[in-house]
Amino acid sequence: MALRKVSVTAPDLTTAEQVAAGLAEVETGELATTLFERSAGGYLVEAYYDRYLETATIERALAGLGARVGKPLLESLPETNWVAVSQASLPPVAAGRFMLHGSHDRSHFVMRRNAIEIEAGEAFGTGHNATTTLCLRALDRMARQRHFRSVLDIGSGTGVLAIAAARIFPSANVIASDNDPVAVATACENVRVNRLRTRIQTIEASGLCHPLLRRAGTVDLVLANILPGPLIEFAPALSRLIAPGGMAILSGLLNHQVREVVAAYRTAGFHLVQRQRDGVWAAVTVLRR
Repeated sequence: MALRKVSVTAPDLTTAEQVAAGLAEVETGELATTLFERSAGGYLVEAYYDRYLETATIERALAGLGARVGKPLLESLPETNWVAVSQASLPPVAAGRFMLHGSHDRSHFVMRRNAIEIEAGEAFGTGHNATTTLCLRALDRMARQRHFRSVLDIGSGTGVLAIAAARIFPSANVIASDNDPVAVATACENVRVNRLRTRIQTIEASGLCHPLLRRAGTVDLVLANILPGPLIEFAPALSRLIAPGGMAILSGLLNHQVREVVAAYRTAGFHLVQRQRDGVWAAVTVLRR
């Protein structure tokens, strides 16, 4: 997406705030506004827009401020994947035996068995969110006690949890499911980069509605790092999908939301095995009785 940036100088903070307010009222609608104190004195206000506009439009929006502000400078920025640019500076993340990294760190981890290369693009899940690391740690601990033959990652985003499961359970059949086609495409690419295309199937599905999931019968392990609402909604269906003795790792939860989610899963025939916390975030592991 090409952006247009407007830069305006102001002599003091009050005037700069008035400039920012004026730019926010431009009819094309600004995406973001920033305000900086200049080393030479005064302030600089910058506003970003996602469509074409003319200098005259900006001048009219600031007409009430008169000569107190500098002449607006309008420039076009090149089309840039700003998400990718921001991710290029993200450091690696360790979670249990796993090490998550971006392509910019590939040379440092190429020989590590449990290194996972993840590019999020517009999908959720680089490992820098506490809910993802909580799920990975739970998966790591679980793998030290038992093996799973079939794994479903619901709301898979980048596919990071599905990739981790395929790495840690080398003979398991793994399905990564998401209702967002952009996320599915991102997961497909991450599966390819991590050389797991023969091990992981990626599908676009709303909840548990997909022919592949119906044909799969029951599964041994479900990973669901989504939101408490869908987690509660899926509880009865997951009770039918997960084989007795199977397990689920559930996250996307704030600490105060755990009780309601666990209650829904107890009602559906699950037993709470473990609860983890990381700041305000939580994850739970449940067992299908």
